[in-house]
This record gives sequence, structure tokens and C-alpha cells, in this order.
Amino acid sequence: MHDFSHLNARYRWAVSYLRALIQAPPGPPPGTPPEVVRLRAQRRLARLRAFLRFLNDPQDAYPVVHVTGTSGKGSTAAFIASILDSAGYRVGLHVSPYLQVETEKLQIGRELIAAERFADLVSELDEAVRSWVARGGQPLTYGEFWTALAFSAFRAEHVDIAVIEVGVGGRFDLTNVVQPAVSVITTVGLDHIRTLGPTIRDIAWHKAGIIKPGRPAVTGVTEPELLAVLQSEATAVGAPLRVLVPGRDFDHAFERGRSFLVDRLHERKFLLGLAGDFQAMNAALAVAAVQALSPQLPRLPDEAIAQGLATARFPGRFEIVQHAPTVLLDGAHNPQKLEALLTALDRLPRPGRRLIVFGVLDGHDAAAMAAQLATQADLVITTRPRAILREAADPDSLAALFASRSCTALAIPDVDTAIETALALAGPEDQVIVTGSLYLVGQIREHWYPAADIITQRTCWPKPAGRAASEAETACRQ
Repeated sequence: MHDFSHLNARYRWAVSYLRALIQAPPGPPPGTPPEVVRLRAQRRLARLRAFLRFLNDPQDAYPVVHVTGTSGKGSTAAFIASILDSAGYRVGLHVSPYLQVETEKLQIGRELIAAERFADLVSELDEAVRSWVARGGQPLTYGEFWTALAFSAFRAEHVDIAVIEVGVGGRFDLTNVVQPAVSVITTVGLDHIRTLGPTIRDIAWHKAGIIKPGRPAVTGVTEPELLAVLQSEATAVGAPLRVLVPGRDFDHAFERGRSFLVDRLHERKFLLGLAGDFQAMNAALAVAAVQALSPQLPRLPDEAIAQGLATARFPGRFEIVQHAPTVLLDGAHNPQKLEALLTALDRLPRPGRRLIVFGVLDGHDAAAMAAQLATQADLVITTRPRAILREAADPDSLAALFASRSCTALAIPDVDTAIETALALAGPEDQVIVTGSLYLVGQIREHWYPAADIITQRTCWPKPAGRAASEAETACRQ
């Protein structure tokens, strides 16, 4: 846990309260029959729905944009929130997971919720849970409490609209109690197969579950087999589904070191605040989503879209935090995300050497990711990200995967030592890439953006202390 001893005591209580609710690793144990997995998820949803009714359904107090996808859902949600904020709306943004501090999950008007207000909201919801249990209701799990907290916080803060990122999957995700104004499905790939199923069609079925009767949906999924799953769901519930196709509806442009979304339908070009070729798809989906919000919201002017796309920020996704050497953080925790990262790296100046700091949690396809990275690295440092009640892949075993592919690898279990070693070995012309688990990215991000500063300044981009501060600040705003 971070040292927040100098912060408000009630905030520290709220963090401890939430973390005490984590009683077991998320998801069922390996080998659990699919029908048991589904029954468990359905019971969790039913319990949460009942509790939300007890709270007078805070999730119905404002329009919701619901966003899922194997890759890109966080960035897409950030783009949507940024556009709506630029148009003058009071926007609540709920992301999952957070990188460094809990208040990242409750953002309003581009700011993290204040520590004191966060503590108040946790305390108020704790009182509601106690009353609920006294009347015979079941206690809430960590995920259920957090979901109810987000919905209640946005109602209490009187947001005009909320952008809600799915945790895992969609159909049985705890956020899927909403009746969204628009649903967004970014991509479908193999990830979280223990809970979502062994095939990519199973995963598509889970993603399709956020499509709701009569409510518009947009997607970037174009593979015929997977798109058929989404279209079948949309047809069954009577929801219009818009499919965005690269090259037909939009393109990515890279000019003078900056990324642009090219809207081919309207012959427009928008500067993107998030770097990487893959962000063009996320930005295009964000634009389509806000356009689908009418009649709930009037059609947004191009100026608001342009400003929102250009000023969007999202930590830990192709984020450059230092130059000389260049240090880039990207939470690519599955092969699909990693492929997008490696493609985007080709846009950066060719480094002298590329050093990669890599660590994942158990259950991720480490072998496939090692195969992708091995040909791109001069040296890999494997490490062990820290997560509450979740095991990380063994750094020695990860190093052996790289070594088997003739890639030099060094196992350093301690995360702080791993990044310090990488920085010590890297020369000014080199590149240090931190990737794998989002937990790893969040822990290493501490070197440039301390968690205590994020909490007190209410932004994920306070001025970094120490080396290359001005360069990192500039990079995060390009």
C-alpha cells in the first residue's frame, strides 16, 4: 500500500475499508464448470440489482454511455468523456481498473473526486449497506460495493451524463445493470478466458450482452464471425448497431510526430491527445457514440469534438514519461494489446537499444506475449507486479520464456529494483518500455507521478519530480 500517512485520515479509512472487502481472488478457480461460473455471475448481478433498488436506482438518474471491449475500452471511454466535457456537460467517468489510486475510478469534469468527498461517499454507502443487511440483505462484495459507489457518487454529484467502463466481459459484468443511452463495443479478442469462455465467439457473446433493447450501439468489430454474434444480439433486442470500418469510415494519420483521426465520411481530421495508431479506432468510436446520444443530448458541434479528442488523457496507455532515455508505459496485458503497442512503437524514433520491463499476473498468455516481445527487445527484465490476493507469474519462468527464444532476459522480482536497473542500464538514445500488467505500469508510474500527488492535486498528470520533468510533462500533452 502507498504511504498516505500525511493525507486526510478519513480518506485513509475509506481506502482501508474498500480493500478489506477483497476477500478472494476475482473470478472462479480454474476448472470451474461454465454453468457454475454463469450461475455465480447471475447471483452477483441479482444481489447488486436488489441493493440498487434499495438505493432508489442511482444508475437511472442520468444517461449512461456503456463501454466494453477486449482492447481500447478505457481510451474510448476517456475520449467520450473528454468530448462531452468540452461540450459543456458535467461528465462522470468510471474506469476499471485504476492504475495508482482509488479516486481515479470516480472522475468528474476531468478531475479525480476529492479525497474528502470520496471518504464521505464511502461512509454514506457503508451506512446504507448496514441498513440493507439489517433488513435481511446480503453483504456486498468489493466489486458490488464499488459499482454501487460509482453510481451513487455520480447521482450525488449531479452529473449530466456518465461514461461507464465495463470491468470484464459485459453480459454478466456488475456494471451491466444500466440501461445505456448508447453501448460501445471496441474489439473482441482472447482474454479472461477463465470467466468468459474458451473461444473468441464466447467472448463476443459476453461483450454483446451490453447491447440493450432499442438503444443504439456502435462497434469496431469487423471480423465476420464475431460481428455476426453482435448483430444477432442487436437484432434480437431491436437495437440499431453501427459498425465502423477502417479505411471506409476512418483512418489514422501521423504527421510531425502527432496522431490524427481522419473522418472519411465527413472529410474531417482531428488531432488526438492519445498517441498510437490504435487510438484512431478508439477516437472514431467515441465520435460515433456521442453522435448516437441524440435525442438525449443535442448534436455536438465539431469544435467540441475537436477539443475533446485533442485534450483527452489516459494514464498508462502509450504514455511517455521521460526522454533521454525514452521511457514509455503501456498496460498491454494480452497479445492483441501488445500487437497494437509494437505497431505504434514503429512511429517513434529508432532507439539505440530497446529494454523491456515485463510482468504479468497468472492467467495471462505470457508465452504468446514473450514470443511477440522477444524479437523486439535487446534486453528484457522480468519482474513481479503486486496485486491484492492475486498471484503474479514467476519472473524466473518468464525470463526462461524469453531465453528460449534467444532473447537476453534478467529476472528481478522487485518492481522498484527492476525499473531502477533498466534506467541505470539505458543510455540517452535507448528506449525503456514497461508493459504487461496494468498493476506493473501503475507501480512503476510512481517514479514520475507519486500517488500522493495524484490524490491531492486530483489529476493523473501532476508535474513529475526529478529527472526529465519538463520533457515528461511535454510528452504527456502532445
